[in-house]
Amino acid sequence: MISLTAKEITDIVGGVLHGDPTAIVSKAPVFNSVKAQPGSLFLALIGEKSDGHEYVQDAFLHGATLALTSKKVVGNCLVVPDVISAVSTLAIEIRNRLSQLTVIGITGSTGKTTAKDLLTAVLTVHGPTVATMQSFNNELGMPITLLECDEKTAYCILEMGARHSGDIARLCEIAKPNIGVVLGVGSAHLGEFGSVEKIASTKSELIKSLGPDGIAILGSYDSWTLDMANVHNGRTVIFGVRPTDEVRAADIELREGRPHFDLVTSAGRDAVGLRLVGSHQVANALSAAAVATVLGLSIESIASALSTAEIQSKWRMELHELPDLMLINDSYNANPESMAAALRTLVLFAQESGGQSWAFLGAMKELGSQAAQEHAAIGFLAHTLGVDNLVCVNAAGYGEAVPENSHLAMHYCPDRTSALELVSHVSPGDVILVKGSRSEGLEELARGIEEVWLKRSSEIVEETQ
Repeated sequence: MISLTAKEITDIVGGVLHGDPTAIVSKAPVFNSVKAQPGSLFLALIGEKSDGHEYVQDAFLHGATLALTSKKVVGNCLVVPDVISAVSTLAIEIRNRLSQLTVIGITGSTGKTTAKDLLTAVLTVHGPTVATMQSFNNELGMPITLLECDEKTAYCILEMGARHSGDIARLCEIAKPNIGVVLGVGSAHLGEFGSVEKIASTKSELIKSLGPDGIAILGSYDSWTLDMANVHNGRTVIFGVRPTDEVRAADIELREGRPHFDLVTSAGRDAVGLRLVGSHQVANALSAAAVATVLGLSIESIASALSTAEIQSKWRMELHELPDLMLINDSYNANPESMAAALRTLVLFAQESGGQSWAFLGAMKELGSQAAQEHAAIGFLAHTLGVDNLVCVNAAGYGEAVPENSHLAMHYCPDRTSALELVSHVSPGDVILVKGSRSEGLEELARGIEEVWLKRSSEIVEETQ
């Protein structure tokens, strides 16, 4: 963060300062007092279950220089009517001062975090890069990420999420992105928006925010995203697998579940071998390659960085290679598109191992009136793909469209505990996928499966000794 005195921050955001006006803030804001350090700005947020004002003193003990509060507390504090609004105002000022900074906004129904992680791996090699941590992509998280930038930062990569129309537009007013990336439009959050058309309109707010010098980077995987080229007067780059796409993947193949392809741009052709699992990762990699291409990076450096990139975010198609068992933990979130991709990956791994495929699926949230239909469609897809076992964890709707004569074995479990009991039926060589919406907490199930299997494996080893 750019170093600012308490008085300078007060002049920017307004409010009433109590304490030392010369105190210097040199670290980006934090709202967890334990994460405060010398120079930090602590945000005293009031939530449903906690009041950040109760942790101000702890933040000071950890080194925080100034607290941004909505009421006076002991110590250096700047009292404002709305803490989150004040942070946004501060981020706008810092963005205006950092004229050398290239800001890349990324949105889409799925893949934002993975695309961000891949792009971070590519750009970090070429300049100081700040990127959204995990999925910190809302009206609080995005300004905090932007405030991590300073005069030396070359690139800032920002995930932009939305719950309502206008959310991305407001984020763009703060970030003023130079490059806007839309990965695709799907049915995630359909329950909140009501229609795919409204989801597409909200995602397009990123492209509409770009000035004539801005660059729009669009996936060619759905018509909604391609149509966004019509709302931008500047340069547009399309990525995908079509021969006409400016940045594309050719000769795609999967090796041990990981995509390998030739990256093709106007600069030529180079091989990429991703460390990520699933064919759907190709699109995320291409989005990163498209950004890097327009920024002038060589195709060789792009391909090399993509091939060595490791995803930093948790529970996204994580492979746990246990003794005689492959566990795929994709429990971070779920929507119809990502669920379909995960099931295809599961079947591929099971075919390679020669064992049975087990899909432990929790509910997909935020689908509104389409929830029953979408869950049934995923269950039917599992049937058509040849999944061997479908474990419905408090989500019986997956079984509604599965034919009675299906080879797919259906298991209905009311909770994670009962689902875990099914591990006793898993055999060596099998492959397990665990996936559901974040609120379902299936990371606990994945952890339990791993613990049960490792215990079982150790007991077998002891018996044979």
